[in-house]
Amino acid sequence: MEKQVEVQEQLNDLVATFGVFNIKLYQHHFYVKGPHFFNLHEKFEELYDGVTEQFDELAERLIAIGGKPYATLGEFLEHSLVKETPYNGKETAEEMVASTISDYKIIGEKLQKGIDLTGKAGDDPTQDLLIGYKFGIDKTIWMLQAYLGKNPLDA
Repeated sequence: MEKQVEVQEQLNDLVATFGVFNIKLYQHHFYVKGPHFFNLHEKFEELYDGVTEQFDELAERLIAIGGKPYATLGEFLEHSLVKETPYNGKETAEEMVASTISDYKIIGEKLQKGIDLTGKAGDDPTQDLLIGYKFGIDKTIWMLQAYLGKNPLDA
């Protein structure tokens, strides 16, 4: 039973993190400027649509295994691994992409911990869900890094 509580805590941290990250992606979508506006405006929309779907699936999975997902902005901010960053009017499109990569890396690390934990707990359905998310995030990091002229694993 102790492992299941740990799985629930991992999922809840992810719920909070995806909630905050979703808003950050919206912010980038709203405020991106420059010669790559059209491409990045659409890309950020694609990303927040995906994060919204994953956020919902994580919360529903948490309920399905007996947990109670965070559901307030205060809880999201308190428990998120990704930190809220108010727009200051000076962030370039490249800085927005770099920030998004950084946040995805944080989420990817948390997903890997969840994958390991769910494996030990024998929670195959949750592990499968997290593996799918990790696969997608790794691909997104690669693509965003390429946009910045970097290799996938560059800092």
